[in-house]
Amino acid sequence: MNAEQAQAYKMELAEYYSKRGKSYDDSAWHDRIARTLVDYANITSDAQILDIGTGTGMVAFYAASRLGPRGSVIGIDISEGMLETAQSKLHSAQTPNVRFEPGDGEDLGYASGSFDFIFCGSAFIWMTDLHAALAHWRSRLKPKGKVGFHAFSESAFVTGVVAQSVLQKYGVTYLMSQPTGTVDKCRRLLEQAGFTNSDIKVERDGSYISLEEARNAWVSAAQPAPGQYPHPLAGVTPENLARARADYEHEIEKLNTQKEVWNDMTTFYVFGEK
Repeated sequence: MNAEQAQAYKMELAEYYSKRGKSYDDSAWHDRIARTLVDYANITSDAQILDIGTGTGMVAFYAASRLGPRGSVIGIDISEGMLETAQSKLHSAQTPNVRFEPGDGEDLGYASGSFDFIFCGSAFIWMTDLHAALAHWRSRLKPKGKVGFHAFSESAFVTGVVAQSVLQKYGVTYLMSQPTGTVDKCRRLLEQAGFTNSDIKVERDGSYISLEEARNAWVSAAQPAPGQYPHPLAGVTPENLARARADYEHEIEKLNTQKEVWNDMTTFYVFGEK
């Protein structure tokens, strides 16, 4: 996408997540994978940490709890609503070594070599250019500094995977987790950005969701598409969109079992060293 499209995409993304700011912490899964990302990083007590796409601060607060008095965490996000929740939590927690501020993860306003660790939790998939983002982050790390982010298997999030397959029949490319959907893809992204000593932990995860929930999770152009703008549905005719949705519901129904629909959520914990 060009610069104008990227700006529009980020505004759309910020608005979407601002609406989720007050309820985002209801997700025990998001909190769990945030903590696991930090645990795998083995941060040092005096680390200077940047948390990109901090959201409500799940990674930031947990990382701060592992630091000593000389360590610090900065959490940045483009979503005002998410940052409002993070700031409210910070006020209640009175954690002195954390601060939150508005910031674009693809245009960091920090000097080169500022951080020992840069984290990007569930937000990495939303970057406009994954390779450029990683290279940019690497420049802000100290020598031997580490980047750590979540990526999701190409089989993760069943409703998106089924929608992806159905839409392909109508000539629509819906990326979802495809760019980071395998260990090899994640490793190549790190290497192309100049990182070494890649370490990728794979955790199988998932749960059953109801058939009704799965049916209702059809793709909507009203919600941003990860890494894509304009939305891939923008050029689809209403007739084809209706056909695609009918096909989607048919395919979802095939996956229903006595335990309902299995929703794979396999998560990659991806690390690279400068």
